[in-house]
Amino acid sequence: MPDAHIRSFYDAATATITHVVNCPVTRRAAIIDSVLDYDPKAGRVSHLSADLIAAWVREEGLTVDWLLETHCHADHLSAAPYLQQRLGGRIGIGAHITAVQQVFRKLFNDSAIPTDGQPFDHLFADGERFQLGELSFEVLHTPGHTPACVSYKVGDEVFIGDTLFMPDYGSARCDFPGGDAATLYRSVQRLLALPGHTRLHLCHDYPPASRPAMWVSTVDDQLAHNVHLHRGVGEDDFVAMRKSRDRSLQMPQLLLPAVQVNVRGGRLPEPEDNGRRYLKIPLNAL
Repeated sequence: MPDAHIRSFYDAATATITHVVNCPVTRRAAIIDSVLDYDPKAGRVSHLSADLIAAWVREEGLTVDWLLETHCHADHLSAAPYLQQRLGGRIGIGAHITAVQQVFRKLFNDSAIPTDGQPFDHLFADGERFQLGELSFEVLHTPGHTPACVSYKVGDEVFIGDTLFMPDYGSARCDFPGGDAATLYRSVQRLLALPGHTRLHLCHDYPPASRPAMWVSTVDDQLAHNVHLHRGVGEDDFVAMRKSRDRSLQMPQLLLPAVQVNVRGGRLPEPEDNGRRYLKIPLNAL
């Protein structure tokens, strides 16, 4: 199998990294965790981040087969449907998205939110494999941050979403609906059992002032230096730390707009009878 070619795009507004992975032989590509620009003050969406990626894909002569989500994001809106219209491909996510849809259908009291995995084009099971040209991917169910989190492994490269961050920042929060710190610990151990040289590609980085944004580490780096999950940290200690830390964190600014879009595969709610689309804000619910 050839080595995957990877080009990553950092969106400073949401600290999100979108990865474009392609097969160098066939030029077939997957876009992982895309970003739809959203201005919460004005309630406006725009497409600068997605258009930059689309332009690069066209310049490189790539054919997009997949638009992949590692989970239902709470800190940015997905641009997968927008990119699908322009570049093609199928939108995929982990099969446990149905549990996330059920939670947020109830939270938003919105019967238009599906609970069967629609409108995603494909729901990946743990251990499922798929081809991208001559590249072979394996899907790893890595829940804890959300019930539906998955990681995409191709050769020695793994795209891990929010499961881990750079070693100096640690791990994902687990206090969103359906999150669980013990489950996250076990998911991380699955990733850290991979060979030490395995490269872990992150979905977010929140760098201190002393360094630029970064989004690739290795299993060995994480085992040696992760402030929450370095070698020797046990499950009970991690769970206690994670629960204490989560109680101190504010909700992400885009949580409520993002999840009601992202459980729909990045699609905005349908227009109402006046032709406008609306996002709902449940009061005193979180």
